[in-house]
Order: sequence, then C-alpha cells, then structure tokens
Amino acid sequence: MIDVAGVTAIDVHVHTERTRDGHDPMPPELRAAAARYFRSDEPLPTVDDVAAYYRERNMAAVVFTVDWESRSGIPPIPNEEIAEAAAANPDVLIPFASVDPARPDAVQRARRLIAEHGVKGFKFHPNLQEFFPNDRVVYPLYEAIAEAGLPALFHTGHSGIGTGLPGGGGFHLKYSNPMCLDDVAADLPELEIVLAHPSFPWQDEAISVCLHKANVWIDLSGWSPKYFSPQLIQYANSQLSKKVLFGSDFPLITPDRWLADFVQAPFKEEVRPLILKENAARLLRLG
Repeated sequence: MIDVAGVTAIDVHVHTERTRDGHDPMPPELRAAAARYFRSDEPLPTVDDVAAYYRERNMAAVVFTVDWESRSGIPPIPNEEIAEAAAANPDVLIPFASVDPARPDAVQRARRLIAEHGVKGFKFHPNLQEFFPNDRVVYPLYEAIAEAGLPALFHTGHSGIGTGLPGGGGFHLKYSNPMCLDDVAADLPELEIVLAHPSFPWQDEAISVCLHKANVWIDLSGWSPKYFSPQLIQYANSQLSKKVLFGSDFPLITPDRWLADFVQAPFKEEVRPLILKENAARLLRLG
C-alpha cells in the first residue's frame, strides 16, 4: 500500500521498456528516434528496475507498457509481469494494464487483469494502436474499466515515437487529438479519463475538455515544465489546480529532470503539492 503521507511524489506516467528476460517490444529504429527526440540515454528499465529507481527517490510510480501487437506484430511486455512486480512492491508501484483495443478478446482480457491481477487502471496510446478513442467499437472496453471504478489514461498530442523519421514512422497524429476524448467523457461520465502530456498542438482543446468534464484530468508528462505553455500553467494555477497530475514519462524523461525544472516554473506554492501527489492520490483512491 502506498504511504501517501510518506512519499514525496506520485509519478502517474512511468514506462517499463523490457521484460525480465530482456525482450524489448519497440522496433530499434523507433527506439533510436525517440531517444534522439528526448535526448535520452537512460537504459531500458524492467519493472523491477522501476521499483528500485522510485524507491530510492521515495516516490510512487504508476507503471505500464503499451500493447500494440496487432499493428507491430511484436508481443508486448506482459501485463501480468507488471502486476506481479507491483504486488511484490506495493509501497512504490501502482500497476496499470495495456490492452490493444484491436484484440478480439480485449474486454475479456481487461476483466481478467482486473479480477485476477489487481491492476489499478489502463493505458491507451491511440497513435501506436491506430484508433480514434471515440470509436464506439471500443466502448465495451471502456465500460469494463469504468465498472471496476478504474481510470483510463490516454496519450494525447504530439508523439515522440516516430518523430524525425520519414513519414513519422507511419504514425498518424490525428488519433491523439484530445477532442476525441471529449466524446468519451460525455458518453461515459462514470469513466475517469487522464489526458496524458501537454497536448501540443491541441493544448487549448485539452484545457477546455478538462474544464468542462468533471471526469477528465491532465498529466504533465513527456515535457519539461520549462516548455509548458502559459495557458497550461495559468489553468493549473487556478481552475484546474485539483485536476493536474505529475508525470515524467520515465525513462525518456526522468523524474529528477522534470522536478528540477518544475521548481523553476511559475506554479503557485499552494498548487505544487496538489500536482505532485494529492491530486493523484484522490484519482487513484489511495486514501
């Protein structure tokens, strides 16, 4: 169980990038392009590495992989491996699952991961998984998540995956427009939705959706706070102060780098603890 009072922060956006036996589900050319884009030379962590890294920093981490096997043809890191490690490290890890919406048994997989493995939420990446989040074909999967009272976290905005490659690696940014999630939030008000990342180039749209829909949140991962738009900081300091979450995007952006830049960014002092852990504790029902 996470000791909310004891940890310094809750990072809601952390990736495990290889299995315990060394399998990396990301094609090498995409891995290299992302490293160039983020200027990252961090080693690829297993879920056990994530636990050790965050325990050393006295932080909790929401950890996940991305399942896009239907398109990539590469098996993902098993959700079960992540859940098993989280069960062994409950003081530091909060396991989210990833289920490719294109899987014919997606709903059954989600229900099993909830019932048998205790996952605490789900991660979607519309660019990689190549779907519009408001496609009603996916709604039964969302409904299973909502029935369990769990949140769904969606990549939004620009994607570092494919950046700088011919054709962006074949990925389409249109899938990550946060306005698609306005439909989902309206149609399924019982589903808590997290818009991951400052949603460039649709930041104003993301702010509007989060303002309008009580069940929508924003995580600040994937960007250094020194690059946040003035609008994002303005609303985080005011009307969205209780709906904005700390996320790093580790290992591509480390929490050390993110937090160092957060100190220098013009957030109000009374808002900082909300962003760093109090909002996440409320969303994740950590007590």
